[in-house]
Amino acid sequence: LLVHRSGKVENVIVGNHSQIMIPPLGSVRASGGRLRGLRLIHTHLAGEDISDEDLMDLLFLRLDLISVIKVAADGLPERMYSAHLLPGGKDGKSWAFLQPVHPANQQDSVEELIDAIEGELSAGRKTSLVDQKQDRAILISVTTEAKKQAEDALAELAELAKSDNIAVLDTVMQRLRKVNPRLILGKGRLAEIMVSALQHDANLLIFNQELNPSQIRSITDFTDLRVIDRTQLILDIFANRAMSREGKLQVEMAQLKYMLPRLSSRDDALSRLTGGIGARGPGETKLEIDRRRINDRLTRLAKELDQVSLERYRRRAKRRKKELPVLSLVGYTNAGKSTLLNTLTNSAIIAEDKLFATLDPTSRRLRFPAEMEVIITDTVGFISKLPADLLQAFMATLEELKEADLLVHVVDVANPCYREKMAVVEQLLQKLELGDLPRMTLFNKIDLVEDREVVERAVGAEGFTVSALEPETLREFLIQAERMIGKVLAETSRTQIES
Repeated sequence: LLVHRSGKVENVIVGNHSQIMIPPLGSVRASGGRLRGLRLIHTHLAGEDISDEDLMDLLFLRLDLISVIKVAADGLPERMYSAHLLPGGKDGKSWAFLQPVHPANQQDSVEELIDAIEGELSAGRKTSLVDQKQDRAILISVTTEAKKQAEDALAELAELAKSDNIAVLDTVMQRLRKVNPRLILGKGRLAEIMVSALQHDANLLIFNQELNPSQIRSITDFTDLRVIDRTQLILDIFANRAMSREGKLQVEMAQLKYMLPRLSSRDDALSRLTGGIGARGPGETKLEIDRRRINDRLTRLAKELDQVSLERYRRRAKRRKKELPVLSLVGYTNAGKSTLLNTLTNSAIIAEDKLFATLDPTSRRLRFPAEMEVIITDTVGFISKLPADLLQAFMATLEELKEADLLVHVVDVANPCYREKMAVVEQLLQKLELGDLPRMTLFNKIDLVEDREVVERAVGAEGFTVSALEPETLREFLIQAERMIGKVLAETSRTQIES
């Protein structure tokens, strides 16, 4: 029986000697509570105690109570055993057991107990400070990395969540020697996370790793919370920030490519559809239709992006005719590239203290002190473990960097991990075959560094320490950039004469 907190019997379930199948519970829930508002009462015919499977149902279905009635050999009820969730996971346990009683002596009302449990679940919650329209997430990292690397990666995931207007309520890190490719988390660890989700009133789990279909199923089989991974989070940020037609097409292509291999063959709506006009044939499944539609849409997107790329190529050709040199800003996301462009050109493009505030390329004219004029471009920022589908979708945009006469690598030197982020950018530049282009390095945000002299000694002659918010710190950089571009133009001119 599934019994509502009010005493009303919601469902009568008939199983066999070994199991019962609990129907989808939907949104049944006591008003204002964290728990479902339902108690499950069922029989065990072989005299066994409350099983691990019962406890998993208690937790993952967010039941008020789960009760098992042991049945004697004569078929009469013998004892009733009950369990409830244990807020805070005391002594490493996520649940507690009530004293066994004869079914005839059971407590008619458990309202006080449930109220106390929900009170404890609500104690110390952070959601009072959260806009209820926001998603409320627990961040999870299951990794083989060293502790420092894992902590830095989790901190970056929190920044990504913040950029997507997601409230981070809790973080969980589990370091393993080897991650199971099928089950990313054991049931015990997942149980602890679910108690935390109840306690914090979270509605979203975000994993720092890209989850394969098997891992996604192993989690969603046991929870009705939404589950996404780092790649989906980045794709969602890109979808929200893309403003241009090209950007929107690129993001949609990346999302569909990510989704295609993850279409579940266990879809509840998977049923045989009758063939007809416009159908490929009788017996085509919904899964097959979804896959075909995605592939058709990808083909159309590729054609549209080819057209957009052609338009971009024509614009570049016009720039080349004017013989204006190109200076391109590259760097890790949120390094301050857009702020730098604004300061250098007196522009007002969007520049926020968020990851991926800028997606669409922006170009402005910049006049150097000696009257040389160049085109300065701001491109999408890089990030570690950039989703392959996203990199591929934005390849046409990033290929514009090959037209640059000078690359300026902007580094957030105030970030303790700036060296690691520099390495990520370097790897991506090599991957894009841009490693041989003339390059300068700007160590930005020096105004946010506590010990400026230590940083300046550390970077030495690698580049210039600047603050994009302080124009006077950019003077030496501009002189050197003008000198380098002049040298590049002179070499190009000499090569053309010799040829």
